[in-house]
Amino acid sequence: MKQRIFGWISILVGVVLALATVEVAAIAWLYIEDGHYTPAAELFERTQNTYVRDATKGTACRYVDTLYPHPYVGFVHHANPPCGQPWVNNVGLYGPDFPVVKNPNYYTVMLTGGSVASQLGQNQKAPAPRYLEEELNRKYVSPTGKPWLVLNGADGAWKEPQPFILFSLYASSVDAVVSLGGYNEYYFFWPQVSERLERPLSNFIEVNPFAADENFGDAAIGWVMGRLAGTLALNPVLGHSHAAYMIIRGIEQVAKGQDVFNSTKKTTLNSIFNMPMELRKDPEVEFNIQLGLYQKYLRATEAVAHEYNVKSAYFLQPAPAYGKTLTDEEKRNAGDLGYRDLYRKLVAGMMTLRERGLPIYDLGDIFANEKGTIYADHIHYLRDASEESRGNRLMAARVGELLAETWGLQKKP
Repeated sequence: MKQRIFGWISILVGVVLALATVEVAAIAWLYIEDGHYTPAAELFERTQNTYVRDATKGTACRYVDTLYPHPYVGFVHHANPPCGQPWVNNVGLYGPDFPVVKNPNYYTVMLTGGSVASQLGQNQKAPAPRYLEEELNRKYVSPTGKPWLVLNGADGAWKEPQPFILFSLYASSVDAVVSLGGYNEYYFFWPQVSERLERPLSNFIEVNPFAADENFGDAAIGWVMGRLAGTLALNPVLGHSHAAYMIIRGIEQVAKGQDVFNSTKKTTLNSIFNMPMELRKDPEVEFNIQLGLYQKYLRATEAVAHEYNVKSAYFLQPAPAYGKTLTDEEKRNAGDLGYRDLYRKLVAGMMTLRERGLPIYDLGDIFANEKGTIYADHIHYLRDASEESRGNRLMAARVGELLAETWGLQKKP
């Protein structure tokens, strides 16, 4: 009996020592990788950007579990249990419900764009700050004298033409539209991209499995692996383990590596939005085609705004690759910054729309004098536990100033 007990103890000690060895090895590996010790909890946060993490924090749900298919803009969110978000509104976005007709009690502005625009509007449950709305109500008198109401017409991974489509759907029920974008669109300016700007990003496939074609199995594998990674990260023990983080990071990378766009069939997402090879041979020609498509949707937005007597303004967002001296924390989290020249070229091309009368502005320098950490990841702004964010406050202040200049707003005393 004693021998059996000692045998079990020996096995247990061996397992503990083996796990400890693996953990120490993982800590050493990550120390070399980062150049310093980083707690496992902080490492787990790096597996997702802040926008995606906000949508699922405190749950084992994945971002895809919060998404819902939309017939015109591709994907929105839902409020259905167990993974829905209760603060999702009547059109599947965050913030107040969208009206059918203009609300006479407010001066209503629709803010369109991707995840950065969504965070500027408000993508968390109240009382999280509504940065732009608060800035406008604090400093400026609206054209009608009514309080400002900012509708969040933006979502993660959205790019043109999604903002244009959403605005077109609700142009008759708002007083103004503000567009904030550029970064999500820029991905289609890479020379190796073979599709037009309009091709929806992978979230579309995740909520429309049929679109994944015969690669649906790959998409399902990616979803299951991602869900597993989320569950392990919430474990009270494994959530503080560097070895577990490395395993989960590997799972995430495999999941993200599932290529659901390729297909051998004739009609696919790639074929629908294909950029012909003869046009892609010259990078300058391809760039100008994509730029023309991007410009087209802002010009179309302006045309619809004019038709419905809606005020408008367009903003190109800043990015970590330029316009700010990054802190060590920002350098660790911002990723590859090699896109600087291409993104600046895109911005310069879009700014030529001023010659056509569009009120468009480059926000690339708004953090130039900031010495502290603004960026939490590759594009989103750092926020504290109360959702307060200096980056979003500075963004709201600059946008407010430019709207006042463009729309002739009176400042409050």
